[in-house]
Amino acid sequence: MILDGIFAAISINSKFMNLHEYQGKDILASYGVRVQRGVVASTPDEAVAAAEKLNEETGTSWWVIKAQIHAGGRGKGGGVKLAKSLDDVRRISGEILGMMLKTPQTSAEGKLVNQVLVAEDVYYPGESETSEIYMSVLLNRNTGRNMIMYSTEGGMDIEEVADKTPELIFTEEIDPKVGLQGFQARKIAFNLGLSGLAFKEMVKFVSSLYKAYDGIDASLFEINPVLKTSDDKILAVDAKVTLDDNGLFRHKDYAELRDKREEDPIDVEAGEAGLNFVNLDGNVGCMVNGAGLAMATMDIIKMAGGNPANFLDVGGTADAARVEKAFRIILQDDNVKAILVNIFGGIVRCDRVAQGIIDAYKNIENINIPIIVRLQGTNAIVAKEMIDNSGLEVHSAIALAEAASKVQELVG
Repeated sequence: MILDGIFAAISINSKFMNLHEYQGKDILASYGVRVQRGVVASTPDEAVAAAEKLNEETGTSWWVIKAQIHAGGRGKGGGVKLAKSLDDVRRISGEILGMMLKTPQTSAEGKLVNQVLVAEDVYYPGESETSEIYMSVLLNRNTGRNMIMYSTEGGMDIEEVADKTPELIFTEEIDPKVGLQGFQARKIAFNLGLSGLAFKEMVKFVSSLYKAYDGIDASLFEINPVLKTSDDKILAVDAKVTLDDNGLFRHKDYAELRDKREEDPIDVEAGEAGLNFVNLDGNVGCMVNGAGLAMATMDIIKMAGGNPANFLDVGGTADAARVEKAFRIILQDDNVKAILVNIFGGIVRCDRVAQGIIDAYKNIENINIPIIVRLQGTNAIVAKEMIDNSGLEVHSAIALAEAASKVQELVG
């Protein structure tokens, strides 16, 4: 999707929850957004039953079988196919379910497909042609305003459009205090070249879409494509919805939609342990208490010639068990060549953290990478003596510069 660069700039300690297409469409429909109707299935038999149900409700005799994974580009990877009979539904769903689907947004191994969405075919013939539109709603962090991004060039090649013809990408900014105004929705429909019924349908679509985005505390809505059908209906054929974890306390029903099978197992383990963890592409693991100190520690690692392998905040209750869990999580990354522990003992006592480090070192087998420990604050002197007298291959430091020098020395 074309928004990857925007989300790369979001604060490192922000956490988001992605939804499946079928879940996102259910939410959109509840706010009055017209969507391509579908039924989720986990087996070929369920897929056939879903197709029969859609035939009864909509009269469709062709169906689109869509893999449900948290990644875009599914069509290019063979995860979206058209079925023209119930036999096709059974065969295609059987081929997609259980496959490791590889797309431009997955790892080289791909993602396991556990469910498919059996959806109605909405590309039916008519007097006028269908057209695909790109549309997304997100926060522009540079201006502090919400933004609707849209283009007449929707579909699978939207990334190429953004790279080669950025003038075809339009934006409309909305003051969150005021909300989307009628003239803005009409401007969007006008810029998309719509008229008549399609114009009115698009105004309604945009208004409902923004209402849904605002109502559920979303971080992102991306609809690609929004389809203008041959009879001038406007509907969401796809739906990528990302929720901000910080708003989930207001939407506990949405929190239950989380599919942990789609998430990094290490992220899930860290979350269940109450650790604020983000995996990064680097070679120096870092364990800190406090988001601000974590950012400073990552800067120190960069200045020392290394690259942070993670963001890990153990919080203000860094007891021995919590520290050991943090070590186990960091050590699961084979790219980590050293670990820098940087703790300021305000609420937490440094000697308690030191004991956790010593216990973790003894309890975890085969720690064969250097560990640099900087403890400052309450009982820091006692903590340093504990580390130095432990007999373990742990390097203690007092100043940040000293810790950086040790990182540079040990990692190169």
